[in-house]
Amino acid sequence: MMTYLEIHFNDISPETSDVLVALLPDMGFSGMEETATGLKAYATEGQVDTSALDTLCADLGVTYTNAVLKEENWNSSWESNFDPVILPGKIHVRAHFHPSLEGFDHEILITPKMSFGTGHHATTRMMMLGMLEMDFTGKEVLDFGTGTGILAILAERLGASSVDAIDNDHWSISNVNENIALNAVSNIKVALADKLDEVRPCDLLLANINKHVLLAHAASMAQLLRPDGFLLISGLLADDQVDIEMVFTPLFGKAINLYADNGWIALAFKKEF
Repeated sequence: MMTYLEIHFNDISPETSDVLVALLPDMGFSGMEETATGLKAYATEGQVDTSALDTLCADLGVTYTNAVLKEENWNSSWESNFDPVILPGKIHVRAHFHPSLEGFDHEILITPKMSFGTGHHATTRMMMLGMLEMDFTGKEVLDFGTGTGILAILAERLGASSVDAIDNDHWSISNVNENIALNAVSNIKVALADKLDEVRPCDLLLANINKHVLLAHAASMAQLLRPDGFLLISGLLADDQVDIEMVFTPLFGKAINLYADNGWIALAFKKEF
């Protein structure tokens, strides 16, 4: 049975929490949970870059406590804190133990496990809102860093003909397949990958990851996205906008839309060449 590391940052400001959420995935964390006074982060035991974590904490002036959890204990804790996510009149994201609600265009079921992307974080909400403004009908889509698969599932619900959903985390791949079955979608192909070498060209590319990964793969994403295709990216703090646009504008053209939520941003591009 797998075991997981729980790191608890207590008594931190919302701004510090945002910085941690942006940077912790690079250190091996694949699940995060905001608490009333701080942040909890989760990773497979033994997969965390503890040296980088301690350096980051020293730079931010924060401390943490840690615990090791067995899989069933982690899932029980996660489920007890998982609330539905509502985009009024548009999307209702819930777990299987929440009741279904009427009055929404789309309802998505997400198994509340360790994968990132339940709709609670501002970046996922902005990605969903941005997707609602795009035409997915008959389009081929890439969801890069799929997490729970929430964006891939929404893409199919919005009319995508096919979706490639990739992630570099084994837990995520298992969770995505479970969520695909829960939502009865059939046009999503899931793959374990941390590069874009073997991914098919696409008409729409979704990437809710973080600044460093986005910058590292910008050129590869530009090669995969067809002319006149759309790119929607997030996992970005407002301060990241200048650095992102310096790299992405020459590859895709100027951003056509900016979404902002609680210090986080998402950017949409239409590939002009």
